[in-house]
Amino acid sequence: MEPAEELIGRCRVPAGKKFRLEDHDPSWAGDPDVPKEERKAFAKESLSEDVSALAEAQDRLYASDTWSILMIFQAMDAAGKDSTIKHVMSGVNPQGCQVYSFKHPSVEELDHNFLWRYTRVLPERGRIGIFNRSYYEEVLIVRVHPELAQAERLPEAKINGKFWESRFEDINNLERHLTRNGTVILKFFLNIDKEEQSKRFLKRLNDPRKHWKFNPADLTERGYWDAYMDAYEQSIAATSTKWAPWYVIPANHKWVARALVARILVSAIDGLNVSYPEVTPAQQESIEAARKQLEAEGE
Repeated sequence: MEPAEELIGRCRVPAGKKFRLEDHDPSWAGDPDVPKEERKAFAKESLSEDVSALAEAQDRLYASDTWSILMIFQAMDAAGKDSTIKHVMSGVNPQGCQVYSFKHPSVEELDHNFLWRYTRVLPERGRIGIFNRSYYEEVLIVRVHPELAQAERLPEAKINGKFWESRFEDINNLERHLTRNGTVILKFFLNIDKEEQSKRFLKRLNDPRKHWKFNPADLTERGYWDAYMDAYEQSIAATSTKWAPWYVIPANHKWVARALVARILVSAIDGLNVSYPEVTPAQQESIEAARKQLEAEGE
């Protein structure tokens, strides 16, 4: 099996280099010379270990109250964003984690700049914030459906190449500002192919318990697959920076995606070297006094 850093490096999109989605195989699942069941068992064991490690790392992050983590998940429908978040974050204390799923913008949100509704729910220090879809929708779905940009009533806006370049610049500047002020940004594109999406849609349709997840609009958007792939490719290429890189996660196999996301998250928190706050001499005296008082009550 590949070392963890090599696996992370496989997914990370280098800043300033040519990026092509076709170079990232959605079906990648490790060394094909190793039996699949062995690879799958290794991935599940790795996920279990990282979920346990994450619980302890998140506790230190929360106690230190210095850094925050922002996890951004983007993907085509049925790529597994919800289940990945559920499995990776299964051991995290809910007090230290917050998840936001962004739907169609409200009238109030449309009356503000395109980043406003996202920045108002950024994670506080010590917390892990998760955006299930994010401000990247403003250069993805809005790019595929430029009429949505008109709904924002921007003054004298021309929806052309410069318009999208300006949005990329705004996003990069926001992320630069956040990282300078203690927010680690981890951006995940869960990469599935069109055939796998079809299989997952059919699975939903064939299981009454999952009918609630199906939206007829999903099939409509599927018709724009190529346009979305182009939008993702351009967005990732323009916004994968040294301070906020993108990770293209092969997601045709959910067990692969979950293990990789967990490993990247744990590695990022470990890299911060956060620790529990040191107790001052005065606090230590207070602790000792409290201990003696409670022990005396039990005598």
